[in-house]
Amino acid sequence: MKLPFPLMDDPDPFAAERGRLLFAGPVDFLKGVVAMSGLPPADRIEVCFAGRSNVGKSSLINALTGRKAIARASNTPGRTQEINFFALGESHYLVDLPGYGYANAPLDKVAAWQALLKKYLSGRQSLRRAFVLIDTRHGIKSVDEEIMSLLDSSAVTFQCVLTKADKVKDKDREAVLEQVRAKLAKHPAAYPEIIMTSSEKGDGIATLRAVIATLE
Repeated sequence: MKLPFPLMDDPDPFAAERGRLLFAGPVDFLKGVVAMSGLPPADRIEVCFAGRSNVGKSSLINALTGRKAIARASNTPGRTQEINFFALGESHYLVDLPGYGYANAPLDKVAAWQALLKKYLSGRQSLRRAFVLIDTRHGIKSVDEEIMSLLDSSAVTFQCVLTKADKVKDKDREAVLEQVRAKLAKHPAAYPEIIMTSSEKGDGIATLRAVIATLE
């Protein structure tokens, strides 16, 4: 019997090449947005990355784009306070959402980001997929389930991306995968395959690039 939410296979050569070409082209920081009125036109395919503070989101975006510091990595949780848009050539937007969960900021600021996040997720027609990043060492936490429920109610397909896979021994990974699969099964908007990544080792990067490049 095939497990629910299997790990995604490596991409076929055609998809892998499309992914390589997309990310080998220009990648430019476009703007940081603090209000819906600041969003760029919804004129191209868009994907967004969401994750708890310190899940490794900046490192993953840097690994995907092959740029060392396009997304600033920071040890201060909650530093990304805006919705950051990156243009992949003329065809895609890659969107870095504010880290959720613990944020080293005043409560009113946190509430404002959350409100913006909800508006963005429920009102962006060009958003094709959200990638929800989960630290392989910790599995899905309650704050992750909150964002997944928000994606369910916004009818935005999301795919679980496990980060920092190199930090977990093989024997411990299975237990984490079991927990992740059980949690994902409760979310109707969850895409049925998981991507496991390591920004440090490059694992899963070609797969994620191919997924983004082949979204219609």
